[in-house]
Amino acid sequence: MIRHLLACAMMLGANPVAAQTVGIFSNHADIGETATPGRVNHDAGRYRITASGANIWGEKDAFHFAWVQRSGDLHIAADIAWEGKGKDPHRKAGPMIRQNRTPGSPYADVMVHGDGMVSLQYRADQDGPTRQIISAITHPRRVRLEREGDFVTFSVAGADGKLVHAGGSYRIAFQAPVLAGLAVSAHDDTVTETAIFANVEIGVPSLAYVPDTGYPAKVESTLEVIEVAGVQSRRVVRHFPGKIEAPNWTRDGKALVYNSEGRIWRIPVEGGEPAAIPTGRNIKNNNDHGISPDGTRLVISDQSEPDNLSRIFVLPLGGSDAPREMVSDPKARSYWHGWSPDGKTLAYVRVGTDDDSYDIWAKDLAGGPARPLIVGPGVDDGPEYSPDGKYLYFNSTRSGAMQIWRANADGSNPVQLTRDAERRDWFPHLSPDGKWIVFVSFGLDVALTDHPPNREDVALKLMPVDGSAPPRVLTRLFGGQGTINVPSWSPDGKQVAFVSYRLLR
Repeated sequence: MIRHLLACAMMLGANPVAAQTVGIFSNHADIGETATPGRVNHDAGRYRITASGANIWGEKDAFHFAWVQRSGDLHIAADIAWEGKGKDPHRKAGPMIRQNRTPGSPYADVMVHGDGMVSLQYRADQDGPTRQIISAITHPRRVRLEREGDFVTFSVAGADGKLVHAGGSYRIAFQAPVLAGLAVSAHDDTVTETAIFANVEIGVPSLAYVPDTGYPAKVESTLEVIEVAGVQSRRVVRHFPGKIEAPNWTRDGKALVYNSEGRIWRIPVEGGEPAAIPTGRNIKNNNDHGISPDGTRLVISDQSEPDNLSRIFVLPLGGSDAPREMVSDPKARSYWHGWSPDGKTLAYVRVGTDDDSYDIWAKDLAGGPARPLIVGPGVDDGPEYSPDGKYLYFNSTRSGAMQIWRANADGSNPVQLTRDAERRDWFPHLSPDGKWIVFVSFGLDVALTDHPPNREDVALKLMPVDGSAPPRVLTRLFGGQGTINVPSWSPDGKQVAFVSYRLLR
């Protein structure tokens, strides 16, 4: 029995601590190095937590924590208010789920900063780095941390007090049991800061079973941007109650363009109200659209005709009542993916209706017949030109696995770039300086030739264009089809836009 208790103590933290029950929490203690011991007072359902500590961030944390052991799905919600002006604008208070009591434990939390910023923070690996998803809502009245399966998400309430999903999610495979509770860090170990938590609730969410998470499933969408260097912070641009897909970044860096319900929309990068871009009678646009190299034109793939075949049109970025038809193939569905850097040629995927072939073709805007560039074997998809116009990057099953490839711009000399047989890699997108590729990567839970929506084992990955280093994970999310189908790098090459999803259940 003693041996078992010691083993449990080692799993939850290096040293057992004497139980100090407070309210609904079975214990509280300082985590990491703190100059001043923290304390918790509980009165009339309110928790007053005082703590020092340098931060909850990086590879190790320093804060005060009140917790209870829990397993399975759970939500932790609280109203949070700071006492006093405070010394550091990034003092932090919020609900937390933590694997153990070591300073470098895997964890997820929703932190309300002293300056009003709200972010979902997470450390996926023991002693690994901390990442975050920054909410579009600041100065919240209430926040909630949500663990559903292997995903953590969060909700935030504004002045009206109504909790709404803040957007963004991350996959962390916590092991049972976890420590669930409230955390405070001063962000300056020479002082203490105090936060008041009221209306604290820890409960098990009631989640309806979704038998088919594919195209019929109803979802919420979050339009996000992620830094490709540094801490790789994710920032919510806007959360949507329905489905949106495939953001493009305008060449001036000010807006994002996406599709939803057959229309094309534009929204400021900093957030705000979306505005529809007129596309005339083309009102069944899919997620294969993009912006010309000079930033003046928009290309769309539309299925408005009675035969439901996807055709390709070009129009001014500001919209048009009569887009110019570029590709209309009576024997194929045509999906745009690449625009040559000189602005003269479109690369697209031709899906044959008679043989289900997936090949890459090109069409010059000046006119003339379309021509094949990359034809078989297998499925070839997602073509995109390099910024210097010398190469065409694409994904293909020609090796027996869906991988990223590079060919000359005329389709010759294909070279395989990714080689992980345990992944399905789709849609390579080139950074503006031509040095990096970002792509979406599925697990083996999807068919070889498929890129479905609403999958759990999905990652955005980054690698050098020449394949000289293996891909590294930028972030993990619930998504897939619609997440990053089209070019979405910021013009300065520092960020990438994408969409994450959440099942409505």
